[in-house]
Amino acid sequence: MIKVEKIKKSFGELQVLRGIDLEVPAGKLYSIVGPSGAGKTTLLQIIGTLSQPASGKIHIDGHNISAMNERQLADFRNRQIGFVFQFHYLLPEFSALENVCIPAFIAKMPKKEAERKALEYLDFLGLSHRVHHKPGELSGGERQRVAVARALINNPSVILADEPSGNLDTKNREDLHQLFFTLRDRFKQTLVIVTHDESFAAQSDCIIRMKDGLIE
Repeated sequence: MIKVEKIKKSFGELQVLRGIDLEVPAGKLYSIVGPSGAGKTTLLQIIGTLSQPASGKIHIDGHNISAMNERQLADFRNRQIGFVFQFHYLLPEFSALENVCIPAFIAKMPKKEAERKALEYLDFLGLSHRVHHKPGELSGGERQRVAVARALINNPSVILADEPSGNLDTKNREDLHQLFFTLRDRFKQTLVIVTHDESFAAQSDCIIRMKDGLIE
């Protein structure tokens, strides 16, 4: 599903990634752990096409994204990659339903179909009674579940998450973690999650430990 070969990345004189090789099979949940500054988020951003490596190659679901131009990358990112961040990045002026629909609208999905799918995901995530509420009217756990629904709306090949439970209390953190395993088990979703939560990482299919820009 995901194949990363000899990825390097620097910011000025600082070499953040020093030659990363990684393969993630389809339908698996991999956790990336390591100290701050290890290069975890940079690697996730490169896999998600949000940042370009200095060298190396990336294949996702058979697509060589290293060979794509900016327009192709934007389209691939919209259709094939779902993102869940520590900060949910919901648009405050839009309802939960509208926020979930945005990636579908960008992908030119008809409005009725996008809303139908968004409602199905929000119902699956226990938010059917909150679809018309704006982010400011939702709890932290609810906002993050809306972000998960948004990540799923285009049926992506892979879900990438960067410290998705970092701002949640214990109960909401556990609920979100269980949701990720449900996505893997029920929907055969491929997930790569950067986390500092060792108990969550221990339950994943594989733990990738990073230090000083390398996989240990």
